[in-house]
Amino acid sequence: MEPKRLGPRTARELNLPENELWLSPVSTWEALLLARKGRITLQGDLDTWFSDATANTKETPLSHEIVIAAHRLQMHADPADRFLAATAQVLGLTLVTADEKLLGLGDIKSLANR
Repeated sequence: MEPKRLGPRTARELNLPENELWLSPVSTWEALLLARKGRITLQGDLDTWFSDATANTKETPLSHEIVIAAHRLQMHADPADRFLAATAQVLGLTLVTADEKLLGLGDIKSLANR
């Protein structure tokens, strides 16, 4: 929702028409938690924000296979981070993140938002 916070390479990659944009429900959940804590502000009412935030994206599943992969990951304990990393791993997606802890996790493709 804030394109100015994207690094130049990340913005370029996200805007390439051949790249599909996938969004995990876990990311939506995290955004709602941050809004509840007052750390971010959602624009408009919840339904409008959700519609805008998910426009032009595909929804990733949260499957049993992803949960098991998350359990097997050798990384810090944050369950949301585990689900996001495992989702990228299982579905063969590139995880776009500014979180250094999520970069370079074994065979999980990642793109640093810098």
